[in-house]
Amino acid sequence: MNNPKVGIIMGSKSDLKVMSEAAEILEELNVPFEVTVVSAHRTPERMVDYAKEAQARGLQVIIAGAGGAAHLPGMVASITSLPVIGVPVKSRNSIDGWDSVLSILQMPAGVPVATVALDGAKNAGILAAQIVATADAQVAEKITQYKASLKDKVLKSAEEMEEQGWKPKEIGFNR
Repeated sequence: MNNPKVGIIMGSKSDLKVMSEAAEILEELNVPFEVTVVSAHRTPERMVDYAKEAQARGLQVIIAGAGGAAHLPGMVASITSLPVIGVPVKSRNSIDGWDSVLSILQMPAGVPVATVALDGAKNAGILAAQIVATADAQVAEKITQYKASLKDKVLKSAEEMEEQGWKPKEIGFNR
């Protein structure tokens, strides 16, 4: 997209399966974004350049996903004044994802990283859109509509359950 407002970065292309959810929701909300691979450990110079240049290029938020030791979000946050949203990714070398969660969550004072749930890239995208929406009425309206659609889904589910009963097989679930 032209003039991206959100940067979506990840430590490895293998993280794209999770991180694509951030891109999908930003696309749905009409928030321009970019996606690339930036490894804190394998391409530290690229990471530093990306973080230093992000704001000047017009980015307003960075979503950084990483598995394992998950240093990417915190290192990027240490370099830029932009808000950074960390997505812990359960990778093949992960300890059930806890290493990633704690690496992103436990940042020292002065270097905050907003952290979403393990593999929670969709919520990272929504949070990034909400940050952009503080200065963009069109994005704010899209988020309002999106949240209304969530409410509608829950009310429809409640109505179906009340009509069809509570037993899983009666409402289309198999255990």
